[in-house]
Formats: sequence, C-alpha cells, structure tokens
Amino acid sequence: MKKDSILLSVTRFVRRILAKEGTGHDWWHIERVLNNARLICKSMKADMFVVKLAILLHDVGDRKVISKENDDPTIARNFLMKQKVPTDTIEKVMFIIENMSFSKNLNNKKEGVPIEFYIVQDADRLDAIGAIGIARAFSFGGSRARPIHDPTLKAQKLSTTKNYKKLQSSTYHHFYEKLLLLKNLMNTTAAKKIAEKRHSYMENFLKEFLLEWEGKR
Repeated sequence: MKKDSILLSVTRFVRRILAKEGTGHDWWHIERVLNNARLICKSMKADMFVVKLAILLHDVGDRKVISKENDDPTIARNFLMKQKVPTDTIEKVMFIIENMSFSKNLNNKKEGVPIEFYIVQDADRLDAIGAIGIARAFSFGGSRARPIHDPTLKAQKLSTTKNYKKLQSSTYHHFYEKLLLLKNLMNTTAAKKIAEKRHSYMENFLKEFLLEWEGKR
C-alpha cells in the first residue's frame, strides 16, 4: 500500500466534491483541520495515515454538504475501497467519520476510543470556534437563510441528535447552543489550550455584537 499515492488520490477526490461548497465545509476547512491536527499531534503518537484520511473524507457525505436529511458515509467508504485501502484501516477511518460530530455526541462522550478519534474530533471542533468559527457560523447561517439575530428567540438546549437536526434558530443563538460549548468538550491537552484563546475571542465578539445591535456603540 503506497500511502502517499492514496492520500493524493483522496485529496483530489475531496477537492472536486467540495469545490463549490458554500456552508463553511469547503476544501479550505479541510486544510485548516489538517493544520489543527498537526498542532495537536506535536506531543502525541498517532497513526497519521488514519488521521489524514478521516479528516480529508469527514465531510464528503455530511448531510449539510450533500443536502440530504441524513449523512451518507458510503461515499467515503466506497472511495477508500476503490483505492484498495486495507479493511482494518477503512474501519478505523469510518468509525471516526461516523461518530465524531457534535450531534452524535449530545447524549454521551465517546470513551475508550482510539487516540486518532480524539485528534480528528478536536481538530474539527477547533475550526468551529474563534475567528474562523465566527466566519463559518455566519456563512452557514446565510446558506440556510437564517437571521443573523432574532431577539424574540431564546437559545435552545440540545439533548438529542434528532432535535439538533430540526433546530430553527438565528446564527447569534447558535453560539450559545453549540459553539460556546466546544471548549469544554475538547479531548486532548493541546486542543484544550488552543480552545481557551479561541473561546475568549468569541465571547468578546458576542459582547460587541450585542452592544452594536442595541445601538450602544
């Protein structure tokens, strides 16, 4: 198995699928998550082939990208099979892809899973917070015709994958429903440290946002 060749084929495949993606899950999101994973892995030992494959492919079958009610993990699985990736590696990658999302972990945190899972999950979550996270939130909200803010609404408490999918809210409230929760959901020491600064940046942004919204600035 020539890992570099496989990674190159997967990269080309993913870039093609995400070329015109407009919800914040585009190719540049993938590159940033790969960079985050490298930061996390500086002090950790992990199978970087599995990590890279999972990051590259984690959004190709995402329901938000394919505009379906549910995710389609077969897109990633079938492509890996065509590349003749060993079955055990495919299963490791697919476990990460199928279980890493925020909505899949609302009821409980995954325990006893490979370190590669935690690295990919943290790297992806880091891209959802901070300055980039703010930009992505409003990009996604715009793609779904969500209001920037609606003062008549209240942030909702999300408890199941089902009610997360049905959530109708403003982008401002999305910070309180999800993004501000991510700091405390990081798994690795490196990600927790990075998340502190990005979380603080979002808090300051939201304070300024309300002051301007209410005409106090």
